[in-house]
Amino acid sequence: MEKRKILIIEDNSDIRESTAEILELTGEYTVIVAEEGKTGVEMAMKHHPDLILCDIMMPELDGYGVLYMLGKHEETQHIPFIFLTAKTEKADLRKAMEMGADDYLTKPFDDMELLNAIESRFKKRQQLQAKATPSVESLRLDEAEQAYLLQDLASNGRVKSIKKKQTIYEAGDTPVYVYYIKKGKVRSFLNYKDGRELSTNIFIEDQFFGLESVLLNIKYGDNTATLEDAEIALIHKDAFFELMYKKPAIATKLIKLLSQNIRDKEEQMLGFAYDSVRKRVANALVNVAEKSEADMDEVTIKISRDDLAALAGTANETISRMLADFKDERLLTKEGNAIKIYSIAKLKNIKQ
Repeated sequence: MEKRKILIIEDNSDIRESTAEILELTGEYTVIVAEEGKTGVEMAMKHHPDLILCDIMMPELDGYGVLYMLGKHEETQHIPFIFLTAKTEKADLRKAMEMGADDYLTKPFDDMELLNAIESRFKKRQQLQAKATPSVESLRLDEAEQAYLLQDLASNGRVKSIKKKQTIYEAGDTPVYVYYIKKGKVRSFLNYKDGRELSTNIFIEDQFFGLESVLLNIKYGDNTATLEDAEIALIHKDAFFELMYKKPAIATKLIKLLSQNIRDKEEQMLGFAYDSVRKRVANALVNVAEKSEADMDEVTIKISRDDLAALAGTANETISRMLADFKDERLLTKEGNAIKIYSIAKLKNIKQ
């Protein structure tokens, strides 16, 4: 049986040599080593190891830089990657996992911690490969079965309670999770260079978001934040892809979700290009209202003036003026920090 190849990138010679010795003594691994990040990237590109152990704090190119560089190349971006770190701050570990690392070991670690972490990654990879070949039955799922599988996936995710107006992910972050809303609302938005925001979508309960970047294996192109207190299920991308490998027909459901998102964004962009400000504000109110209470023509919504302005693509002062106009026309009224819309249908029919 051919030995698995492991690359160790570590600038501390004692740790590098002792780690290599432990792995070689098992008789199961061929070990190659690099003394710093730049050489490590070159060796990974040349040897295509089965797994990489990499220190975080190194001169010239640190561990984050190594992971970023390897993620740019198709032949190395899927190699299991374990960080070796003396840093135990949550922010550092969160950054490592968000960038796509598979695991981390805090120094000093013992022999069994090292070997267990490596074996765990190899077992996970074998499981994914074993499930990659679909059965005939997995290719045939009706709408209800697809919805059930996605709900089951969400129920097994780690649930976080997130306060109103808190960021979930930012443009440029590396995707690690697919997100599912168990409670509350989330908006996605872009930032102008001058600091203004443009909302691109609103997600409500029982909806997934963050799908596009995970499926395309690209960094997030927009930002997301909660519109109200929310409970979000974080589904690791490994679990997400495992379901897709096991049940390829689930892709049908996902394609429909993504297609609807694209259509919504296209309609929004057309509105920004051709609709009057009055029409854009009305559409923004309709968008929020329809995602608040289904099948109701009279609804009460809660949304800040800033968020409404971002959704309509206009200034706060314009929002205040339009809301006053709509109130005079008896289309809505203000109730404290809420807006009561008397008729969604009438707002939809507002002309240019």
